[in-house]
Amino acid sequence: GGARPTVVNMISFGFRYGAPSSAELLFDVRFLPNPHFEPSLRPRTGEDRAVSEYVLGNECAAALMDRLRELLTFLLPLYDGEGKPYLTVGIGCTGGRHRSVAILNALAAELRATGRDVNATHRDVEKI
Repeated sequence: GGARPTVVNMISFGFRYGAPSSAELLFDVRFLPNPHFEPSLRPRTGEDRAVSEYVLGNECAAALMDRLRELLTFLLPLYDGEGKPYLTVGIGCTGGRHRSVAILNALAAELRATGRDVNATHRDVEKI
């Protein structure tokens, strides 16, 4: 039998609380518009549909998603071939509540749709 596919462990986080030391690939999404400054979105998180639409509806977010998809589509088969058991991907924004959560959820859903095993953790989503 062939090597088992690499499992992707994804973690969203807030840079203000430090980057996760376990992350092998780390992406900073603080350049995206911040829902924190929208009064109706501020108390919500990236798990909320209105927040994720605000984040993902941005032109830069769409371009970022294209590039992350392209990078992972390139890398994951190579990691599979090496027998790498898992890959930890960190996605960070300022507080870890809005942008990183929305981007992670969208990327995780896309990877799962290709049959990839993905574990998603939102480390800082409950912090104020």
